[in-house]
Amino acid sequence: MRWTAAIVELERGLLQRDVAARVLLLAALAGEHVLLLGPPGTAKSELARRLQRLLPGAHYFERLLTRFTVPEELFGPLSLRALEDDRYERLTEGYLPSAEVAFLDEVFKANSAILNTLLGLLHERQFDNGSQRLPVPLVCLVGASNEVPQDESLHAFYDRFLLRVPVQPVDDAHFTALLLADAPHAAAAPADTMIDGQRLRALREKAPQRPLAEDTLALLQRARQQAAHTSQTVSDRRWRQLVALLQVQAASRHAPEVDPWDLWLLPYVLAADPGQVPGWTDFFLHAVAHTAPLQVDGLERAVLAFESQLDTERRAPADAQDDSAGKLALARAIHRPGEESEMVRITSERAMRRYSPLHIEARVAQCDALLERLLALHAEWLETARAVLAQARAHDWLPPSWLVQIEGVHAERCHQLASWCAQCQSTRNGFAALPVDEGASGPVPEPVRWSET
Repeated sequence: MRWTAAIVELERGLLQRDVAARVLLLAALAGEHVLLLGPPGTAKSELARRLQRLLPGAHYFERLLTRFTVPEELFGPLSLRALEDDRYERLTEGYLPSAEVAFLDEVFKANSAILNTLLGLLHERQFDNGSQRLPVPLVCLVGASNEVPQDESLHAFYDRFLLRVPVQPVDDAHFTALLLADAPHAAAAPADTMIDGQRLRALREKAPQRPLAEDTLALLQRARQQAAHTSQTVSDRRWRQLVALLQVQAASRHAPEVDPWDLWLLPYVLAADPGQVPGWTDFFLHAVAHTAPLQVDGLERAVLAFESQLDTERRAPADAQDDSAGKLALARAIHRPGEESEMVRITSERAMRRYSPLHIEARVAQCDALLERLLALHAEWLETARAVLAQARAHDWLPPSWLVQIEGVHAERCHQLASWCAQCQSTRNGFAALPVDEGASGPVPEPVRWSET
């Protein structure tokens, strides 16, 4: 993919930031804004700085906002010369209105005067400077916050961030790697990672030509039903912005249409707070990657039921007229502890009940039927896994951490079914090896029963 080098540069030296890096780059390509939600020290500002280095000649602006922050700190000081001419204008050079990439930490702590100005700047890419409304070159504003704002007056501003990504400290499995990692350092981005303006404009021109595939549209309709069912409000504007973002993603990987795998972005567009992200992630993984739990408990119970029946029939004593059981007890009484004498082994075999050929044949046939069902299902699951993983690995933007999760689900599923097949085969061989009385006759045994639910 043409954007792989840029993703690698954004992720370089950072652990567990594959999702944030991909979302940030896609947001920049689509001209959208990103909110990173998480505690301090999780590389939020570092990602923003790296994005700026990917844009040739781009200006970068960064501020930590507090309730005491004044507009001059973001939008520039008032022009004294303009005031002499009775004009209220700001000197914006070097401030937010002149930046292509900006990072605002604790973005929701600003006062209403600043937030109202930011609303227009983010949505319309316009800045009111005195009597003039001027366009701004802003490509992407990255906001950061420890938490979702609870004040209803901030909801409109919160909604301006199309993509909202939870960012957490590295987990225990990556802690050692964190301790041994080299400290991130600023460096010029390699030439092949750069996002020049011409390339960006060409991508945005192609994006609207990418239609939604029928199965993608169907999944979006299901997503809307899911949002309604879980009482999550998603505005019409957000749905439209989502489609435009998906089209940019499809165009960036030279796909003819938006396919279902592009919908991995759903959790970061539709979730109103980090607590809703896992639900939308499962929605995507179950619908597209086929990771939903399968209702196969009945098959496991069937395998265990046949094993239990075999154990019962192996332990069944010989007929009452046969004195083999007494001989076995005597043999065990006279051999040394810890030793298995040949006499005990022979006597044990003689003490076991012998079954008619018809009985053994019936039990083997019942096992064969179950084994055939298990093998057919195993082949089906393997084929599903091959198809899903081929699609997942071919998608340029799917985060590697998601791919690992998908691979793990399908590998565990196929392994479990292979284990049941082996258990059933072993049980089948056990029935076939039961002691046989060639001269015996009798009814076909009752089939082994188990609960399917």
